[in-house]
Amino acid sequence: MNIEELRAYCLTKKGAEECFPFDHETLVFKAGGKAFLLTGIESKPVRFNVKCDPELAVELREQYDCVKPGYHMNKKHWNTIIADGSVPGKKLKEWIDHSYGLIIASLPKKEQEKFR
Repeated sequence: MNIEELRAYCLTKKGAEECFPFDHETLVFKAGGKAFLLTGIESKPVRFNVKCDPELAVELREQYDCVKPGYHMNKKHWNTIIADGSVPGKKLKEWIDHSYGLIIASLPKKEQEKFR
């Protein structure tokens, strides 16, 4: 997955917005005002941070070499994924979907309805 494919996929999520709140290098995708993915636009290979259920986060780190504790993030809740080709794009998309779902579930019920 390259940066263009990553960006295109993130923007398919209902209500997804992209921004550069930190610097001109760190692209952040949000839904409902909360980040569900962060990536450095110049990273080779592409690396991105996604939110993850804490137990699943540990499990994924143990199972996949390309999954690391979230860089510059709360390592209990975030993973850094290195899109080095060792994991199929379908699996990467599942992890993005999981992150997006966690963010939406954390919103107030009334807000969640906007994303269904």
